[in-house]
Amino acid sequence: MKEAMVTLFWEYSTLIVFLHVLSAVVWVGGMIAMRFAAHHSFMELEPPLRLARTAQALKRLFAIVTPFVVILIVTAVLMAVGWGFRAASVDANGNVIDEAAFATYQLVHVKEAIWLIMALNLGAMILRRNKAQKKIDAGDFAAAKGLLGLIGKYMVPLNIILGVIAIYLGVTLRYSHA
Repeated sequence: MKEAMVTLFWEYSTLIVFLHVLSAVVWVGGMIAMRFAAHHSFMELEPPLRLARTAQALKRLFAIVTPFVVILIVTAVLMAVGWGFRAASVDANGNVIDEAAFATYQLVHVKEAIWLIMALNLGAMILRRNKAQKKIDAGDFAAAKGLLGLIGKYMVPLNIILGVIAIYLGVTLRYSHA
């Protein structure tokens, strides 16, 4: 399986890296656009309409970014295995064979952890948005506002910050083995 992944990576490395970068850009860029462009436009609307439009826009955003999150995860695994970060840093028994390579390998895990936290946060945002939509449909705008407010105020900004850090780490890792 590992050899097949390495072969696949090297045969399609340019496409895999491109899809990985594109996925990160769409995911993080989409959140930035939602938080700093769309959010301010929604604030000009009256509260019931504002909540409905915000929920609708979040639904569209999440539908767009979710496939890119899957692509990001798949390409990350292919790149981590293909570039051989583990093989360069530890032997078959897990003993460190190169300290610098091991430090780089640890960055791979940090980046993986960041994307995992972001994916879990995205899942939580989707659930909150769906609950808010039910509250909007039932006319409970106060409850919907509470559910959506947390997304815009804390959850999206958290993913933006983590995404920018992950992108920076990705650039660092991309050039760590050149």
